[in-house]
Amino acid sequence: MAYRTVLIEDNQIMLERLSSVIKNAPGFELSARYKNAGDALGQMQAFKPELILLDMENERNHILLSDLKKYYPHAVLIGMSRRWDSEAQASILHAGGGGFMIKPFTAEELQETINNLSNFSQVSKSEVITFFSPKGKSGKTTLISNLGAALARRTGEQVAIIDGDLQFGDMAVFFNLTPQSTIVEASRDISFLSPVTLKTYFTPVGDNLSILCGASKPDLAEAVTMDSLAAIIHMAKNLFRYILVDLSSGFTDITATACEESNKTILMTMVNGGYEIQHMKRAFEIFQCWEDYKERILPVFTRVSPCTEEARQQYSDALGVPVYHVLPNEYLAVSSAADNGRLLINQDKNNSFSKAIDEMADEFARKVI
Repeated sequence: MAYRTVLIEDNQIMLERLSSVIKNAPGFELSARYKNAGDALGQMQAFKPELILLDMENERNHILLSDLKKYYPHAVLIGMSRRWDSEAQASILHAGGGGFMIKPFTAEELQETINNLSNFSQVSKSEVITFFSPKGKSGKTTLISNLGAALARRTGEQVAIIDGDLQFGDMAVFFNLTPQSTIVEASRDISFLSPVTLKTYFTPVGDNLSILCGASKPDLAEAVTMDSLAAIIHMAKNLFRYILVDLSSGFTDITATACEESNKTILMTMVNGGYEIQHMKRAFEIFQCWEDYKERILPVFTRVSPCTEEARQQYSDALGVPVYHVLPNEYLAVSSAADNGRLLINQDKNNSFSKAIDEMADEFARKVI
């Protein structure tokens, strides 16, 4: 059965071009087309539209968004623009719409957009989790990669990892990937992308897990700006249920932006007999500028031995706030799995580290955002 589609486009040339695409797209039927939403509201009821494609470059159409959803509540509403517009996308979503597309689009992109909406229809919104460490060598990459795989397996939802450790991110190395596109190319092109086309910049590593790899060379990291990273995260929310963002150590404009965009931030450090508590306290103090920092910041200590509830409580007492998780010291097992191009969570499910990761994944899966 074909989608009964109504096209609302102000530009006559674009109207003709998109009309042709829809007519030739398998599974779609162009029921009617209009120059503006005002005309469409009064005339398209007879067509019982199932899909409304709305020109968001026409300011008058913004005003009628709520009316479109009110009178056609069962129709999927998708906004269109020649460039990515986060404010327009937010307006569409706030009105109850399904998403945003860059025009002109192809029949394949239209179909993929509808498929993404169907795949994402069971969740209210995406959860973004950033991973930040005051200093290096915290075990972030190990945690993120294994947690991503655990979330994908245990929830069956789409999970993404964004390697935002821009200069020395090694997610590609960890997964033994040679990506055709990285966060650098995605940042460069973001204004001209839609969720469907952004997805092609991610490298799939499983049925439900995809990676947006970091810069291939440290000097390319400058191409990623605060605005482009924020836009990538916003757009990725249309594609993935969980988005895990690896960040470089230390506070920068980039790390601050990513943390601001997140629902939760894992603040983590590795236990090595040094100044972990002091580093965590100083980092925690900076995040206290958030009114809800106690709910959003989740402290994690890695390579804890013995890894017990008593140890977690000791770190909580020393830090002055509850520690979210302590992870056991399984360096040899983790390294051995990585050397074989595998994740420990997949290789040895009974390992204490794997069990701790599964527990963390279950906790995130149970949360209602």
